[in-house]
Amino acid sequence: MAFENLLPVSDALLAQAGLFNEQRLFNQLKIHSRESGLPELNELDVVLIGVRERRGAVEELEDYLDFSAVRKAFYKLFPGNWHTRVGDLGDLEAGDQLSDTYFALKELVNSCVKNDVIPIILGGSQDLTYALYRAFDDLDQMVNLVSVDSRFDLGNSSLPITHESYVGKIIVEQPYNLFNYSNLGYQTFFNSQEEIDLMEKLYFDAFRLGNLTSDISRIEPVMRDADIVSFDLSAIQADVLGFMHPEHSNGFNGRESCAIARYAGLSDRVRVFGIFEYLITKEASVSASLLGQMIWYFIEGVNYRMNESLSNRDEDFLHYNVPVDDEMLSFYKSRRSDRWWIEIPFLEGVNTKLKRHTLLPCTEEDYVNACNQEIPERWYKAKLKNEI
Repeated sequence: MAFENLLPVSDALLAQAGLFNEQRLFNQLKIHSRESGLPELNELDVVLIGVRERRGAVEELEDYLDFSAVRKAFYKLFPGNWHTRVGDLGDLEAGDQLSDTYFALKELVNSCVKNDVIPIILGGSQDLTYALYRAFDDLDQMVNLVSVDSRFDLGNSSLPITHESYVGKIIVEQPYNLFNYSNLGYQTFFNSQEEIDLMEKLYFDAFRLGNLTSDISRIEPVMRDADIVSFDLSAIQADVLGFMHPEHSNGFNGRESCAIARYAGLSDRVRVFGIFEYLITKEASVSASLLGQMIWYFIEGVNYRMNESLSNRDEDFLHYNVPVDDEMLSFYKSRRSDRWWIEIPFLEGVNTKLKRHTLLPCTEEDYVNACNQEIPERWYKAKLKNEI
């Protein structure tokens, strides 16, 4: 059973939370406790799972992880006007080997996805994203991975996997399920020129920190096309997280981090959301407060998903054809949400898993630029990947 290795939320934390005002979020959650056991998965839409594993980290840091402070900060919040059913399944303890943790996490996430439950994974080192990706191996689809990170984490794929090389492992190891990898918030001085060149060669998407902080809404269409979102907490300014990652003086602020989490939740496609690189610090209450709010905003986004059916384009969408050079770009605008998509030509017989990628989320600005004879860069990259 995929969930048999989960540890219940501690009695001490539950006793503290039991003293909260009855209107607090704690009293609406279905929580895995020692007394009542695991909640039924079919009664939930979103679940929180902690993973006590950070052996994939390069740095020599304390291995012990305790997410009680994050849970307490989350439990204390007031719920929104939600219909989303939320549970806390407790923690997955680290296995004897790192590979054992990967396997257990893969099985957990796979079970959640197959039951239409969205897991929020709160973890140690970001290499756990590899297990999230492998959870899609037996599903008939390609996977889009979005990483909020100051680094690309391509690393050296010939060496054992770490939190600095997990993306490289995903790219080179079979089965090949990755269609696109997008990085949000990279900082050039944290990445080698070789990695920057490789991102371009593989037609992956990379967005510099400054370009996003000037307009955080640019993240929305990228999230709308994601299956897995992995958020590295080192992408957040050090002072915002109580100097959890002191070397990262630049990064997203608290408001932007919550906005990113909400965009991920709003995406009709995101099926797994992970927050990684959590460390125990003296200022744990500062970081725990922000993480609790990020989790809250992700659930808020899930609650307001529109679940637009892209198959019914004739009735629910406006269609615009824009000639650009030798191409005819086909745009669709939703009558319900005013969101935009652009069609990618699908090549029969090239890859049968790519059928659901024929519409690429975009912005109205992309449509306006196309009218001015500028081909959207993300469309061009997606088209080239489709032809490989």
